[in-house]
Amino acid sequence: MARLSFASAKPLGEVHDAAIFASVFAAITLLHMVAAGSAYAQDARPPVSQCQAIAQAVPNVLFASFKPDAAFPVQAAAEEVTITYAGHSTFVIETPGGISIATDFNGWYGGETPPTVVTMNKAHSSHYTLAPDPAIKHVLRGWSDDANPADHDVVVGDAYIRNVTTDIRGGYGGAMEPNGNSIFIFEVAGLCIGHLGHLHHELTDSHYAEIGRLDVLMVPVDGGLTMGAESMSRVVTRLRSALILPMHRRGPPIDNFLQMFGESFDRSFADTTNVRVSLRSLPKKPLIYILKGV
Repeated sequence: MARLSFASAKPLGEVHDAAIFASVFAAITLLHMVAAGSAYAQDARPPVSQCQAIAQAVPNVLFASFKPDAAFPVQAAAEEVTITYAGHSTFVIETPGGISIATDFNGWYGGETPPTVVTMNKAHSSHYTLAPDPAIKHVLRGWSDDANPADHDVVVGDAYIRNVTTDIRGGYGGAMEPNGNSIFIFEVAGLCIGHLGHLHHELTDSHYAEIGRLDVLMVPVDGGLTMGAESMSRVVTRLRSALILPMHRRGPPIDNFLQMFGESFDRSFADTTNVRVSLRSLPKKPLIYILKGV
């Protein structure tokens, strides 16, 4: 199992307003922990998104350069999340608290033990199942069967899960279907982890504002079934995540995607299907990390 450690990596740039950021981060993290506890269940108070709030409070920070300091609890910053590439667009995220989450779940991948949570998207049947295992406690669809967009704000154990909807293309060149895809965001152990799903168009400023900061980004690199490499690279560059995990590679070699990025991004091929990452172990320079099997 690969464990990220990039203490020697060069930073992208200076982090502005570091003192303000540290205090904002600590305060929001405390609110998030409280919201995820029993008080949230009793009072039905909405959970707090640290990924959104920090991005809005300190908009000029280059988050790929962020390292927690004394204002952030050392134990929390060191908590590791395990991310395993299971196949196609499915990653299994395992939290320090024992919650397992399978992304774009279709029933084919995910291990012998049913995950605690599954997220789905409906662009193709390889991204969802209409008959999930009844043992799965939380099934989150990225689309809605009515006119309203899917809206998830769920706290499960030590994970807070929310979504930002995007449009999808209709079959056989049909018109775009509003809100047919969801970008799911998993906030756990101080990390903001985003899965782009079956993204069919570049994001708007409104999307980026809703998403907020993403430390880890799972991105489709099929070269056209979702978006072309150039369009997808613009989304990745704008999000500026510290760790980028390609997925959904169909047809084009991975180099077609990698060549879209200059020297401001590192690249590495893993010899395992999984990686363990914490807030403290995030690379300072954005890293495109290709897990085994992609």
